[in-house]
Amino acid sequence: MGVFASTDDPVSTGHEQVVFCQDKQSGLKAIIGIYSTALGPALGGTRFYPYASEDDALADVLDLSRGMAYKNALAGLDLGGGKAVIWGDPEQIKSEALLRAYGRFVESLGGRYYTACDVGTYVADMDVVARETRYVTGRSVEHGGAGDSSILTAWGVFQGMRAAAEHVWGTPSLRGRRVGVAGLGKVGKYLTGHLLEDGAEVVATDVNPKALTWVRANHPQVTLVDDSSALVAADLDVYAPCALGGALNDDTVPALRAKVVTGAANNQLAHPGIEKLLADRGILYTPDYVVNAGGVIQVADEIEGFNFERAKLRATRIYDTTREILNLADAEGVPPAVAADRLAERRMADVGRLRAIHLR
Repeated sequence: MGVFASTDDPVSTGHEQVVFCQDKQSGLKAIIGIYSTALGPALGGTRFYPYASEDDALADVLDLSRGMAYKNALAGLDLGGGKAVIWGDPEQIKSEALLRAYGRFVESLGGRYYTACDVGTYVADMDVVARETRYVTGRSVEHGGAGDSSILTAWGVFQGMRAAAEHVWGTPSLRGRRVGVAGLGKVGKYLTGHLLEDGAEVVATDVNPKALTWVRANHPQVTLVDDSSALVAADLDVYAPCALGGALNDDTVPALRAKVVTGAANNQLAHPGIEKLLADRGILYTPDYVVNAGGVIQVADEIEGFNFERAKLRATRIYDTTREILNLADAEGVPPAVAADRLAERRMADVGRLRAIHLR
């Protein structure tokens, strides 16, 4: 992504609000970051992760919430950017009491922030959170929600990859291309299915043995490699980072052999300057927050009353948005990440200023 938070100070990064939440009895320690409500209430998922420190948790929520503002802007949503993190191992401390305590903190913000699923949280968790707050998306179908948002996240990434393929090879198809998928979790497994259906050859890896077992059983034609380092160095046409952020860094970019990078992970660029390093090596990078917006499109649709076909149509337009950004980047002589940032910032400024027109 081309959006960077250069400090973990929320004032310096331009955040509107950062809320620290704690409920000692349930073990809840959470941070909610609201970067912008210029376009509407902030929307972004809740990440449940065992951070090494509170500083790490804060840095992550600041980066992620800022990225959500840009993602929602380019997805054409009337929603701002926010994110939350729960600090701890979900396998050890997740409970009904903890999730409901978290829900009460979300409710206390009065609709400034809508939450949803992210790493470590699932649809069933959102149903529990929703017992304490109205401001929850990504709920189960049984409770009127959209279900698993990974479905349209993967679909949107696939559309972005098609646009990149057209830009580089002249055809919006991955047929005959070798695609490396790093991470076979909630999104990576669906993306793998789309790629195989399109005729691509898939090489993949994951740190979770369960994910590897799943892909062996469901897609035995996928080639598995030992780790992400082996995948980065493999002979690929497309590299798809679909796990945690920072996948594109000073070590991985020089080793990459792929011509295109399009993946589902958030915050793929480890620091400012990586986007230029990719461009200098002739590697086309489709900004992560553009192509992985299918999930937020899906959960945002719940606010209107969920309709899957309507949400899928909106996610399919990620193909058009990606094409626009790649063409703008060429026209202005800048990396795609810079072009995407400019478009997002323009929409937040142009539409956000309308708040100054007061309505009775």
